[in-house]
Amino acid sequence: MTSLLEPAQSDRPAPLAEALDEVRRSAQSLLADLGDRPRALRIRAGDVVVEMEWTEQQRSAATAVVAAAPDAPPEPKAAPVGSDISAPIVGTFYRAPEPGAAPFVSEGDQVHKGQQVGIVEAMKLMIPVEAETDGRIVAAIAADGAPVEFGEPLFRVEPSAQ
Repeated sequence: MTSLLEPAQSDRPAPLAEALDEVRRSAQSLLADLGDRPRALRIRAGDVVVEMEWTEQQRSAATAVVAAAPDAPPEPKAAPVGSDISAPIVGTFYRAPEPGAAPFVSEGDQVHKGQQVGIVEAMKLMIPVEAETDGRIVAAIAADGAPVEFGEPLFRVEPSAQ
């Protein structure tokens, strides 16, 4: 019996490896043909599905790279506005209470100190992520279902005027 991770006897890639390679090539081709990076991309090759999501910040950075002239000097980055809501623990970040449900918050939403804005799952425990200040969500940095490290920014909040 041959494992999918070991080379087959005939030196042909395993069917899963072939499918993943086809998905990778399809994603590269689709993204190269687009002027703007999409919010999300889902590619299916047989039973293999790959889903990718980009935040608005990642999308605008990719669009700026595509639009910049090759000889143009890089533009200085503006300082981020507001403060970050960070992951309280290493785990998997979720923006909604359950699959298919509306996210706790979206970009542009007003939040209050202590309001739940997400969940980090760690070892089957659901740890709430709460806003640390009153303000407005200006960026959703981490994608839903993304692995996160302790202290990794999940949202950027523009504090309310005191």
